[in-house]
Amino acid sequence: MRITMIGSGYVGLVSGACFADFGHDVVCVDLDAGKIDRLQAGIMPIYEPGLAELVTNNARAGRLTFTTDLAAGVADAEAVFIAVGTPSRRGDGHADLSYVFAAARDIAAACTGATVVVTKSTVPVGTGDEVERILREANPDATFAVVSNPEFLREGAAIRDFKFPDRIVVGTDDARAREVMSEIYRPLFINSSPLMFTGRRTAELIKYAANAFLATKITFINEIADLCEAVGANVQDVARGIGSDNRIGAKFLHAGPGYGGSCFPKDTLALIKTAQDFGTPVRIVETVAAVNDTRKRAMAKKVVAAAGGSVRGKTVAVLGLTFKPNTDDMRDSPAIAVVQALQDGGAVVRAFDPEGTEQAKLVLANVDYAADAYAAVAGADVTVLMTEWEAFRGLDMDRVAAAMTKPVVVDLRNVYRPDEMARRGFAYTSVGR
Repeated sequence: MRITMIGSGYVGLVSGACFADFGHDVVCVDLDAGKIDRLQAGIMPIYEPGLAELVTNNARAGRLTFTTDLAAGVADAEAVFIAVGTPSRRGDGHADLSYVFAAARDIAAACTGATVVVTKSTVPVGTGDEVERILREANPDATFAVVSNPEFLREGAAIRDFKFPDRIVVGTDDARAREVMSEIYRPLFINSSPLMFTGRRTAELIKYAANAFLATKITFINEIADLCEAVGANVQDVARGIGSDNRIGAKFLHAGPGYGGSCFPKDTLALIKTAQDFGTPVRIVETVAAVNDTRKRAMAKKVVAAAGGSVRGKTVAVLGLTFKPNTDDMRDSPAIAVVQALQDGGAVVRAFDPEGTEQAKLVLANVDYAADAYAAVAGADVTVLMTEWEAFRGLDMDRVAAAMTKPVVVDLRNVYRPDEMARRGFAYTSVGR
């Protein structure tokens, strides 16, 4: 099928490349001419394992192209996906839908035949109704069907998530749109991927509810971790004990410095605002967001305590800056709050991240960015493991200890074993153990 992706960021590029790999003809549109030039040259705007090869192979095969010409990209498309950003709106926390609505107006002006317009961006309940109103008002003679098809991609595992999904949610009551969406995703049927059809508003809410629930699991185990520290229990054993119950499940029960990234912070906030607007506040989610914000700064206090009560004039090495491994995404990373709090306390921060340094430089000032992990810890008074990159799991800890002025490690991801760290002479602090 002929598919157009409006937006060539994380969701649009991964989705477009995967659709092309299924055999569809895909055009990715973006207003950023520099980004399109780089994509045409095979340079990825984001780090995602396997993406560069996937894009290159499908572009070479002629199934995936890139352009800034939205009208040309949309004109003959059977399905047009809106995959633009929906950041939190400054001032009130609502999702900023200006890019979605602008894309809808541009699509309306460019469509020449019957078109299925698919909202892939994460949007509040009722957005599809407004997109449909914009399309019909801007081009009353065209035939449109507006569908909600939220994405459920994990950064760092997005390609596998797209090709082997737990579910594919399609929100539409239009028979033709249902046929088109079934054909688009038909290559996945061999994997028995559940194609779930719902109403459009239901599909929009599924995305927010899913992210809010996962954020709640993370926040729950983080609070249990604090209790474990107070009573002398082990949060990892608690997590295994409750996660073995198939009604609860083991995923997202890893204690740490709080959630971040491009989805959970803004989506929980958008859900809170939507619920308030409809007079049905989601008190649990409100508490989750508040607790998570507080936790990030609390992790800095843990580092200060490990340093003897003050970090003024001390060098703190931070290993990992992105909100999770296998991505260069710094959006709402817990590292931002921790680093800034340490700097406020007078620390000199030296950091290393395998992929996120360039993005980190855009949000973290006055940080000494090291070339590798060992350069980061050299001469440090405290080392903080912030992001659980695989590269940090196999560090030579004897070398780390020898390089530091004092062998003090604060492990905010519980990567290392306390007994092993003690055996190597470290003053070791972890989370909930």
